[in-house]
Amino acid sequence: MAATDHQRFAAADYARIRERGLLTAREGIRWHLIELSPYQYDWSSVLPILRAARANGVQVIWDIIHFGWPPDLNIFSPEFVRRYVALARAFAQLLVAEGEMVPFIAPVNEISFSAWAGASVAYINPFVGGRGDELKEQLVRCVIAGIESIREVAPAARFVHPDPTINVVPNPRRKGQQGAARSATQAMFEGWDMIAGRKAPHLGGRPDYLDVIGINFYPHNQRLLDPPTTIRRGHPLFRNFRHILAEVHNRYHRPIIVSETGADGDERADWLRYVGREVRLAQLAGATVAGVCLYPILNFPWWDDDQHLYNALWDYADEQGEREIYAPLAAELAEQQSLFAQPAAV
Repeated sequence: MAATDHQRFAAADYARIRERGLLTAREGIRWHLIELSPYQYDWSSVLPILRAARANGVQVIWDIIHFGWPPDLNIFSPEFVRRYVALARAFAQLLVAEGEMVPFIAPVNEISFSAWAGASVAYINPFVGGRGDELKEQLVRCVIAGIESIREVAPAARFVHPDPTINVVPNPRRKGQQGAARSATQAMFEGWDMIAGRKAPHLGGRPDYLDVIGINFYPHNQRLLDPPTTIRRGHPLFRNFRHILAEVHNRYHRPIIVSETGADGDERADWLRYVGREVRLAQLAGATVAGVCLYPILNFPWWDDDQHLYNALWDYADEQGEREIYAPLAAELAEQQSLFAQPAAV
């Protein structure tokens, strides 16, 4: 938020997307800036964003946890869930006070990825290994208790549950990988299954908690099992996105959004063209796909090394808040908007 100057130029950024016909956005609240001491909330980092979006007529889907939390909290502790639930309720109260009677909230962004990256391979918070399943269950506890707390304040609230969809396939040059590859792929459903009460019923999941399913899908989301090798579009083992969308639809029969998708560099426009076509094909086959979220909307410095990435619609801001647009992606976005406005277009 600071590096992209979005906090500083939120009003201009929301005016920018509005001009391009983008009327929904995703934002994350930053818990570590909000709860500087337990159960005391400072919303000064949130209100300018919320009000800039509202002034421009943009609906925000708000992430409560997007990989971060206050440094005094142990994410594996019961206190973490209690603090999360209190935050979720307080945030819902803020949204209602600001006139958001039907807020859209993602209680936890990418439960399955967070558990793997944070507690299996120690890549992100909390940087531990061997506790992925434990963290996944803990995050589901937060989601379930958080939904109940939010519904007490905003009964009409809607909930989005984003997670990556993946495809792990056996290496055709090696034997005996079929079972392990299938298990690795099926793991993408565990967070959603827990929320819906299909898995780990002791967590208290129910079908009505699984409201809107968010599918995050990128060019690198498919790979060979061993050795791990990314499978790109055009590879004979690459699984077309329409089939992934159909599988998720047939498994849950819930509304779906593509909650993140995008590519780097010169691939940006072509990737959006591919995803748009695949979504329309999935819709024609009966999948309820309600929208596509282009991620990111602003270029940003990479997590690992602050490298200036070129993967978005707009670049860094100048001192006046102006941003250079990436023309090929802007043109493709307009084309996709036109195609989605035509009921039978593919």
